[in-house]
Amino acid sequence: MRSLLRVSGAAALVLLSAAGPAVAAEADQDFTIKDSRITESSGLAASHAHPGVYWTHNDQDSPLVYGIDSRTGETVATLTMKGVGTPRDMEAIAVGPDGDIYVGDIGDNKDGSWDHVWIYRFPEPKRLKDQTVTAKQYDVKYADGPRNAEAMMVHPKTGRVYIASKNQDGGGLYAGPERLSTGGTNVFRRVDDVPWVTDGAFSPDGERLTLRGYFTAKEYVWKDGRLGDEGTSVGAPFQGQAESVTYTGDGKALMFGSEGANSKVVRVDRLPASRPSTPAPGAPSKAPGADASATAEDRGNFTVGVIVLGAATALVIGGKRLLRRR
Repeated sequence: MRSLLRVSGAAALVLLSAAGPAVAAEADQDFTIKDSRITESSGLAASHAHPGVYWTHNDQDSPLVYGIDSRTGETVATLTMKGVGTPRDMEAIAVGPDGDIYVGDIGDNKDGSWDHVWIYRFPEPKRLKDQTVTAKQYDVKYADGPRNAEAMMVHPKTGRVYIASKNQDGGGLYAGPERLSTGGTNVFRRVDDVPWVTDGAFSPDGERLTLRGYFTAKEYVWKDGRLGDEGTSVGAPFQGQAESVTYTGDGKALMFGSEGANSKVVRVDRLPASRPSTPAPGAPSKAPGADASATAEDRGNFTVGVIVLGAATALVIGGKRLLRRR
Protein backbone atom coordinates (compact mmCIF):
# COMPACT_ATOMS: atom_id res chain seq x y z
CA MET A 1 0.00 0.00 0.00
CA ARG A 2 2.80 2.41 0.91
CA SER A 3 4.50 1.69 -2.40
CA LEU A 4 1.25 2.39 -4.20
CA LEU A 5 0.84 5.69 -2.33
CA ARG A 6 4.42 6.69 -3.15
CA VAL A 7 3.89 5.92 -6.83
CA SER A 8 0.56 7.79 -6.89
CA GLY A 9 2.08 10.79 -5.16
CA ALA A 10 5.02 10.89 -7.54
CA ALA A 11 2.66 10.69 -10.50
CA ALA A 12 0.59 13.55 -9.13
CA LEU A 13 3.69 15.71 -8.73
CA VAL A 14 4.72 14.99 -12.29
CA LEU A 15 1.27 16.01 -13.57
CA LEU A 16 1.24 19.19 -11.52
CA SER A 17 4.72 20.10 -12.70
CA ALA A 18 3.73 19.51 -16.30
CA ALA A 19 0.64 21.68 -15.89
CA GLY A 20 2.79 24.59 -14.74
CA PRO A 21 1.54 27.71 -12.94
CA ALA A 22 -1.99 29.02 -13.46
CA VAL A 23 -2.26 31.34 -16.44
CA ALA A 24 -3.65 34.80 -15.66
CA ALA A 25 -6.54 36.08 -17.74
CA GLU A 26 -5.56 38.18 -20.72
CA ALA A 27 -6.53 41.80 -21.10
CA ASP A 28 -8.87 43.10 -23.81
CA GLN A 29 -10.94 39.90 -23.97
CA ASP A 30 -14.61 39.33 -23.11
CA PHE A 31 -15.32 40.30 -19.51
CA THR A 32 -18.23 40.85 -17.15
CA ILE A 33 -18.59 44.07 -15.15
CA LYS A 34 -18.90 42.82 -11.56
CA ASP A 35 -19.46 46.11 -9.72
CA SER A 36 -23.03 46.08 -8.34
CA ARG A 37 -23.13 49.89 -8.63
CA ILE A 38 -22.83 49.70 -12.42
CA THR A 39 -26.28 48.76 -13.67
CA GLU A 40 -26.55 51.08 -16.70
CA SER A 41 -23.12 51.11 -18.32
CA SER A 42 -23.72 53.60 -21.11
CA GLY A 43 -20.25 54.46 -22.41
CA LEU A 44 -16.96 52.65 -22.81
CA ALA A 45 -13.41 53.87 -23.48
CA ALA A 46 -10.06 52.09 -23.45
CA SER A 47 -7.56 53.67 -21.09
CA HIS A 48 -4.43 55.17 -22.59
CA ALA A 49 -2.42 55.19 -19.37
CA HIS A 50 -3.44 51.76 -18.08
CA PRO A 51 -3.57 49.03 -20.77
CA GLY A 52 -6.41 46.59 -20.28
CA VAL A 53 -8.50 49.02 -18.23
CA TYR A 54 -11.79 50.42 -19.57
CA TRP A 55 -13.57 53.53 -18.34
CA THR A 56 -17.35 53.46 -18.05
CA HIS A 57 -20.20 55.24 -16.28
CA ASN A 58 -23.87 54.78 -15.59
CA ASP A 59 -26.63 56.42 -17.60
CA GLN A 60 -27.20 58.65 -14.60
CA ASP A 61 -27.09 62.01 -12.86
CA SER A 62 -24.12 61.22 -10.58
CA PRO A 63 -20.64 62.53 -11.48
CA LEU A 64 -18.97 59.10 -11.25
CA VAL A 65 -16.64 57.30 -13.65
CA TYR A 66 -15.41 53.75 -13.09
CA GLY A 67 -12.21 52.04 -14.24
CA ILE A 68 -12.72 48.32 -14.94
CA ASP A 69 -9.87 45.82 -15.34
CA SER A 70 -10.75 43.63 -18.32
CA ARG A 71 -8.67 40.79 -16.86
CA THR A 72 -10.97 40.41 -13.86
CA GLY A 73 -14.07 42.54 -14.45
CA GLU A 74 -13.36 44.27 -11.14
CA THR A 75 -13.47 48.02 -10.53
CA VAL A 76 -9.94 49.31 -9.91
CA ALA A 77 -10.78 53.04 -9.66
CA THR A 78 -13.84 55.14 -8.93
CA LEU A 79 -13.48 58.77 -10.03
CA THR A 80 -15.72 61.49 -8.63
CA MET A 81 -15.80 64.62 -10.77
CA LYS A 82 -15.83 67.99 -9.03
CA GLY A 83 -16.02 71.44 -10.56
CA VAL A 84 -19.10 70.54 -12.61
CA GLY A 85 -22.81 70.90 -12.03
CA THR A 86 -25.19 68.00 -11.47
CA PRO A 87 -25.16 65.81 -14.58
CA ARG A 88 -28.50 65.18 -16.30
CA ASP A 89 -27.93 62.23 -18.63
CA MET A 90 -24.35 61.00 -19.09
CA GLU A 91 -24.23 58.87 -22.22
CA ALA A 92 -20.70 58.69 -23.65
CA ILE A 93 -17.02 58.65 -22.75
CA ALA A 94 -13.77 58.89 -24.73
CA VAL A 95 -10.05 59.46 -24.17
CA GLY A 96 -8.43 62.18 -26.28
CA PRO A 97 -4.92 62.44 -27.73
CA ASP A 98 -3.99 64.74 -24.83
CA GLY A 99 -4.65 61.90 -22.39
CA ASP A 100 -7.78 63.59 -21.04
CA ILE A 101 -11.02 61.74 -20.39
CA TYR A 102 -14.10 63.33 -21.99
CA VAL A 103 -17.57 62.55 -20.64
CA GLY A 104 -20.63 63.42 -22.71
CA ASP A 105 -23.63 64.56 -20.67
CA ILE A 106 -25.50 64.73 -23.97
CA GLY A 107 -28.61 62.59 -23.55
CA ASP A 108 -32.05 64.14 -23.81
CA ASN A 109 -34.81 61.59 -23.34
CA LYS A 110 -37.41 64.28 -23.98
CA ASP A 111 -36.15 64.47 -27.57
CA GLY A 112 -34.64 67.93 -27.74
CA SER A 113 -36.18 69.79 -24.84
CA TRP A 114 -32.88 71.09 -23.45
CA ASP A 115 -31.35 74.05 -25.23
CA HIS A 116 -27.83 72.97 -24.24
CA VAL A 117 -25.91 69.93 -23.02
CA TRP A 118 -22.49 69.48 -21.42
CA ILE A 119 -19.14 67.82 -21.94
CA TYR A 120 -16.82 67.23 -18.98
CA ARG A 121 -13.06 66.80 -19.27
CA PHE A 122 -10.26 65.86 -16.89
CA PRO A 123 -6.78 64.28 -17.11
CA GLU A 124 -6.70 60.51 -16.95
CA PRO A 125 -5.28 59.68 -13.51
CA LYS A 126 -1.78 58.23 -13.37
CA ARG A 127 -2.67 55.93 -10.48
CA LEU A 128 -5.63 53.58 -10.31
CA LYS A 129 -7.42 54.30 -7.05
CA ASP A 130 -10.62 55.88 -5.79
CA GLN A 131 -10.15 59.65 -6.05
CA THR A 132 -11.74 63.01 -6.75
CA VAL A 133 -10.79 64.68 -10.03
CA THR A 134 -11.25 68.31 -11.05
CA ALA A 135 -13.08 68.55 -14.36
CA LYS A 136 -13.74 71.31 -16.86
CA GLN A 137 -17.31 71.78 -18.02
CA TYR A 138 -18.18 72.86 -21.58
CA ASP A 139 -21.57 74.17 -22.65
CA VAL A 140 -22.67 72.67 -25.97
CA LYS A 141 -25.38 73.67 -28.44
CA TYR A 142 -26.24 72.44 -31.92
CA ALA A 143 -26.38 74.90 -34.77
CA ASP A 144 -29.72 73.51 -35.95
CA GLY A 145 -31.44 73.19 -32.58
CA PRO A 146 -31.58 70.74 -29.65
CA ARG A 147 -30.92 67.06 -30.25
CA ASN A 148 -30.98 63.82 -28.30
CA ALA A 149 -27.62 62.03 -28.52
CA GLU A 150 -25.78 59.08 -27.01
CA ALA A 151 -22.52 59.02 -29.00
CA MET A 152 -19.54 61.33 -28.49
CA MET A 153 -16.16 60.70 -30.10
CA VAL A 154 -12.80 62.46 -29.79
CA HIS A 155 -10.51 62.20 -32.80
CA PRO A 156 -7.19 60.64 -31.68
CA LYS A 157 -5.06 62.95 -33.85
CA THR A 158 -6.80 66.32 -33.99
CA GLY A 159 -8.56 66.20 -30.61
CA ARG A 160 -11.75 67.47 -32.22
CA VAL A 161 -14.96 66.33 -30.54
CA TYR A 162 -17.87 64.89 -32.53
CA ILE A 163 -21.40 63.98 -31.47
CA ALA A 164 -23.83 61.69 -33.31
CA SER A 165 -27.46 62.49 -32.62
CA LYS A 166 -30.02 59.73 -32.13
CA ASN A 167 -33.21 59.71 -34.16
CA GLN A 168 -35.51 56.95 -35.35
CA ASP A 169 -35.45 58.35 -38.90
CA GLY A 170 -31.68 58.86 -38.87
CA GLY A 171 -29.51 61.35 -37.05
CA GLY A 172 -26.66 63.68 -37.77
CA LEU A 173 -22.93 63.74 -37.17
CA TYR A 174 -21.93 67.03 -35.55
CA ALA A 175 -18.44 68.52 -35.33
CA GLY A 176 -17.43 70.76 -32.48
CA PRO A 177 -15.04 73.70 -32.76
CA GLU A 178 -11.34 72.91 -33.18
CA ARG A 179 -10.87 73.54 -29.47
CA LEU A 180 -13.53 73.48 -26.79
CA SER A 181 -13.84 76.60 -24.67
CA THR A 182 -15.09 77.07 -21.12
CA GLY A 183 -15.61 80.77 -21.80
CA GLY A 184 -18.74 80.49 -23.94
CA THR A 185 -21.05 78.15 -25.81
CA ASN A 186 -19.47 75.55 -28.07
CA VAL A 187 -21.56 75.26 -31.23
CA PHE A 188 -21.59 71.85 -32.94
CA ARG A 189 -22.43 71.87 -36.66
CA ARG A 190 -23.86 69.04 -38.75
CA VAL A 191 -21.32 67.55 -41.17
CA ASP A 192 -22.95 64.25 -42.18
CA ASP A 193 -25.94 61.93 -41.83
CA VAL A 194 -25.84 58.82 -39.64
CA PRO A 195 -28.23 55.93 -38.89
CA TRP A 196 -29.72 55.24 -35.44
CA VAL A 197 -26.66 55.47 -33.17
CA THR A 198 -26.19 54.55 -29.49
CA ASP A 199 -22.41 54.98 -29.40
CA GLY A 200 -19.32 55.47 -31.53
CA ALA A 201 -15.54 55.39 -31.41
CA PHE A 202 -12.54 56.34 -33.52
CA SER A 203 -9.82 53.79 -34.22
CA PRO A 204 -6.50 54.62 -32.49
CA ASP A 205 -4.97 55.72 -35.81
CA GLY A 206 -7.92 58.02 -36.54
CA GLU A 207 -8.58 56.46 -39.94
CA ARG A 208 -11.87 54.76 -39.09
CA LEU A 209 -15.02 55.51 -37.14
CA THR A 210 -17.34 52.82 -35.80
CA LEU A 211 -20.96 53.66 -35.06
CA ARG A 212 -23.26 51.16 -33.37
CA GLY A 213 -27.00 50.90 -32.87
CA TYR A 214 -29.12 48.38 -31.01
CA PHE A 215 -28.66 45.58 -33.56
CA THR A 216 -25.85 46.53 -35.92
CA ALA A 217 -22.55 48.35 -36.10
CA LYS A 218 -20.59 49.70 -39.04
CA GLU A 219 -17.02 50.83 -39.44
CA TYR A 220 -16.57 53.82 -41.75
CA VAL A 221 -13.52 55.24 -43.44
CA TRP A 222 -12.80 58.66 -41.94
CA LYS A 223 -11.90 61.23 -44.59
CA ASP A 224 -11.74 65.02 -44.48
CA GLY A 225 -13.65 65.29 -41.23
CA ARG A 226 -16.63 63.16 -42.24
CA LEU A 227 -17.68 59.65 -43.25
CA GLY A 228 -15.70 58.53 -46.28
CA ASP A 229 -17.80 55.55 -47.40
CA GLU A 230 -21.05 53.65 -46.78
CA GLY A 231 -19.54 51.65 -43.94
CA THR A 232 -18.75 47.97 -43.44
CA SER A 233 -20.57 45.75 -40.95
CA VAL A 234 -18.35 44.66 -38.07
CA GLY A 235 -20.57 41.89 -36.71
CA ALA A 236 -21.84 43.49 -33.51
CA PRO A 237 -23.10 40.99 -30.94
CA PHE A 238 -26.78 40.98 -30.01
CA GLN A 239 -27.09 42.50 -26.53
CA GLY A 240 -30.17 43.22 -24.46
CA GLN A 241 -29.53 46.97 -24.28
CA ALA A 242 -26.72 47.64 -26.76
CA GLU A 243 -25.18 50.89 -25.57
CA SER A 244 -21.43 51.22 -26.02
CA VAL A 245 -18.42 50.51 -28.22
CA THR A 246 -14.71 51.27 -28.19
CA TYR A 247 -11.56 50.02 -29.87
CA THR A 248 -8.92 48.09 -27.98
CA GLY A 249 -5.72 50.06 -27.43
CA ASP A 250 -3.98 48.32 -30.32
CA GLY A 251 -6.93 48.86 -32.67
CA LYS A 252 -7.17 45.16 -33.52
CA ALA A 253 -10.62 44.65 -32.06
CA LEU A 254 -13.79 46.37 -30.90
CA MET A 255 -15.29 46.01 -27.44
CA PHE A 256 -19.10 46.13 -27.24
CA GLY A 257 -20.93 46.84 -23.98
CA SER A 258 -24.51 46.94 -22.76
CA GLU A 259 -26.60 48.09 -19.83
CA GLY A 260 -27.80 45.88 -16.99
CA ALA A 261 -26.42 44.37 -13.82
CA ASN A 262 -23.37 42.14 -14.42
CA SER A 263 -23.34 43.26 -18.05
CA LYS A 264 -20.90 41.61 -20.40
CA VAL A 265 -18.40 43.38 -22.63
CA VAL A 266 -17.78 41.40 -25.82
CA ARG A 267 -14.67 41.52 -28.00
CA VAL A 268 -15.08 41.41 -31.78
CA ASP A 269 -11.88 41.16 -33.82
CA ARG A 270 -11.66 43.51 -36.78
CA LEU A 271 -11.66 42.06 -40.26
CA PRO A 272 -8.68 42.80 -42.53
CA ALA A 273 -8.88 46.23 -44.09
CA SER A 274 -8.94 44.73 -47.56
CA ARG A 275 -9.46 41.32 -49.11
CA PRO A 276 -8.02 39.90 -52.36
CA SER A 277 -10.36 40.40 -55.27
CA THR A 278 -9.23 37.17 -56.94
CA PRO A 279 -8.84 33.74 -55.34
CA ALA A 280 -5.37 32.45 -54.52
CA PRO A 281 -3.82 29.98 -56.98
CA GLY A 282 -5.32 26.54 -56.49
CA ALA A 283 -8.17 27.78 -54.34
CA PRO A 284 -11.61 26.40 -55.23
CA SER A 285 -13.81 28.84 -57.06
CA LYS A 286 -17.05 29.99 -55.46
CA ALA A 287 -20.26 28.46 -56.61
CA PRO A 288 -22.49 30.78 -58.63
CA GLY A 289 -24.70 32.78 -56.32
CA ALA A 290 -22.62 31.98 -53.21
CA ASP A 291 -22.28 35.62 -52.23
CA ALA A 292 -25.98 36.19 -52.71
CA SER A 293 -26.78 33.16 -50.54
CA ALA A 294 -24.48 34.41 -47.80
CA THR A 295 -26.09 37.82 -47.96
CA ALA A 296 -29.54 36.30 -47.71
CA GLU A 297 -28.46 34.24 -44.72
CA ASP A 298 -27.03 37.31 -42.99
CA ARG A 299 -30.27 39.17 -43.57
CA GLY A 300 -32.22 36.23 -42.21
CA ASN A 301 -30.10 36.12 -39.07
CA PHE A 302 -30.50 39.85 -38.62
CA THR A 303 -34.28 39.56 -38.98
CA VAL A 304 -34.42 36.82 -36.38
CA GLY A 305 -32.35 38.93 -34.02
CA VAL A 306 -34.61 41.91 -34.51
CA ILE A 307 -37.72 39.84 -33.80
CA VAL A 308 -36.23 38.26 -30.68
CA LEU A 309 -34.75 41.43 -29.19
CA GLY A 310 -36.95 44.16 -30.61
CA ALA A 311 -39.86 43.76 -28.22
CA ALA A 312 -37.61 43.49 -25.16
CA THR A 313 -35.60 46.53 -26.14
CA ALA A 314 -38.73 48.56 -26.80
CA LEU A 315 -40.04 47.69 -23.35
CA VAL A 316 -36.77 48.68 -21.68
CA ILE A 317 -36.53 51.98 -23.54
CA GLY A 318 -40.19 52.79 -23.00
CA GLY A 319 -39.91 52.05 -19.29
CA LYS A 320 -36.84 54.24 -18.88
CA ARG A 321 -38.47 57.15 -20.70
CA LEU A 322 -41.65 56.82 -18.65
CA LEU A 323 -39.70 56.87 -15.39
CA ARG A 324 -37.64 59.88 -16.41
CA ARG A 325 -40.63 61.92 -17.53
CA ARG A 326 -42.23 61.59 -14.09
